Amino acid sequence: MIQKYSTLLFAIFFGAGMLAQNDDLRAQNAISPVQQPAALAHASSLLLIPPDTTKPVDTSKKVQSLDTVLFDMYGNLRVDDPLYNKRAPWYVPALNIVGQEVLLNLADQYLLNLDWARVGLRSWGNNLRAGAPWGNGWIWDNTRFGNDMFLHPYTGANYFDAARASGYNFWESSIYTFGGSYLWKIFGENGAPERNSLIYTTIGGMFGGEIMYRLSSNILDDRTSGLERIGRETLSGILSPGRFLTRLFDGKLSHVTDQEVYKKEPLNVTIFTGAHIINNNSTFFSGKLSELLNAQFDYGNPFERIDRKPYDFFKILTEVNIGEGRKIINDVTGYGLLVGGNTNAGNFAFLSGAFQNYDFWDNPTYELTTLGFGPGVVARLPVLSNASWYSVLHLDVVPFGGNSKRAGPDSSQIGDFNFGGGAEGKLESTLSFGNAASFKLVANYYWFHTFVGEPGNNFIAILKPRVTVGIFDNVSVGAEESIYSSVRDSPGFGTVHTVNTEQKIFLIIYLEDSQRGGHYN
Repeated sequence: MIQKYSTLLFAIFFGAGMLAQNDDLRAQNAISPVQQPAALAHASSLLLIPPDTTKPVDTSKKVQSLDTVLFDMYGNLRVDDPLYNKRAPWYVPALNIVGQEVLLNLADQYLLNLDWARVGLRSWGNNLRAGAPWGNGWIWDNTRFGNDMFLHPYTGANYFDAARASGYNFWESSIYTFGGSYLWKIFGENGAPERNSLIYTTIGGMFGGEIMYRLSSNILDDRTSGLERIGRETLSGILSPGRFLTRLFDGKLSHVTDQEVYKKEPLNVTIFTGAHIINNNSTFFSGKLSELLNAQFDYGNPFERIDRKPYDFFKILTEVNIGEGRKIINDVTGYGLLVGGNTNAGNFAFLSGAFQNYDFWDNPTYELTTLGFGPGVVARLPVLSNASWYSVLHLDVVPFGGNSKRAGPDSSQIGDFNFGGGAEGKLESTLSFGNAASFKLVANYYWFHTFVGEPGNNFIAILKPRVTVGIFDNVSVGAEESIYSSVRDSPGFGTVHTVNTEQKIFLIIYLEDSQRGGHYN
């Protein structure tokens, strides 16, 4: 089951990656009302598949007129068109979520033949009597790391998008995510409800849901029809099934508009493919060779001066590691801006504010996942005419996460990790010489205190130095060293220090959206 979902996630990120935009639109000022129609037509060409203007257009349902819509500096809508994307009654996303859960339960029960999915009046009554999540009736889960820390957030992301696609904002959609998670714990499974699932489905679902919604908006174009429209709707539906269901029932799957109706931000995509060695402890090149495929999405211009909304700037990176058994997804990490603003100090440009972070590391030597919230800053400094320094710093409180036990991850079907929380500091720093070369350091430090599992504290450092050299435009080769250092302090077995290393060699294909103003990281 884990492998099936892993393959699906890979298809999601790779498919969305093909939507990198390449036109050169470098306007530096806001578009005036006189310029807006032409600018909007130009912006539409930034999608991979430009709309076919020779096709007939259904104008039976008009959207808000251009002269009253606010545009950004690139000619894109600042927000989804409010007249076309009206807020639906509260019960519409609620019914969508119920429908998702019914379909998921039927698939688990009849296709996968899972015993815990056989629910009925007795299991519902028992779970309702379990009381509040912090009471004795709720338990801590004991299943696979990837199931708890990755698949649950993905499910929550679809609950989130059911509300988001119904006209609700980020914070309102998070309430539906919590409601959907709680509903599933009570009615979707026959065992005692698990606290950790409620937490990770909700908070992780907020992170993944807004990213899925934003990327699917960059795919969709309701002005198109025919095969192009089918392709866009299919790819968007794979990326965000929750949004697809909403569009199906409100008629937007086939409805054609006469102008753009979704907010779109510049999107850079970087694809890595190559070889990966996970060593035996820290002995250089001592591990098994496997293949990797890595996709990174950088959404929004962090240095554009705009009224910031949640996730109008985010980054997400996922890596698929082929040849390591059930641990196909090596890591999924990213962050999104919740609230903040831009400043300048001399040649320095800054975006600072509060961020949400999600880290998921799952390989044969360690397991670690965190959900973090805290202040962060994104900074850029031109160094030379063809060189710049770009850095991102986060300092987060981690209310909840998971961490592998002292013995490390295993191949069983039961939990091999502790639940806990703590704090984290994360730094990305890149010195880039255009397309010629770059030097990058990723340095993450985690303090993890166990709530449930082996008692004690774990201090973890992950260092990733990388160097890349350009071959020709937008294609480079690179090498990366990864160092995982863990100091585990427990009253039961004292202090244990372990170090594991990895090496990666890869080819990099960089798909730059010229709107975004350059390759930052």
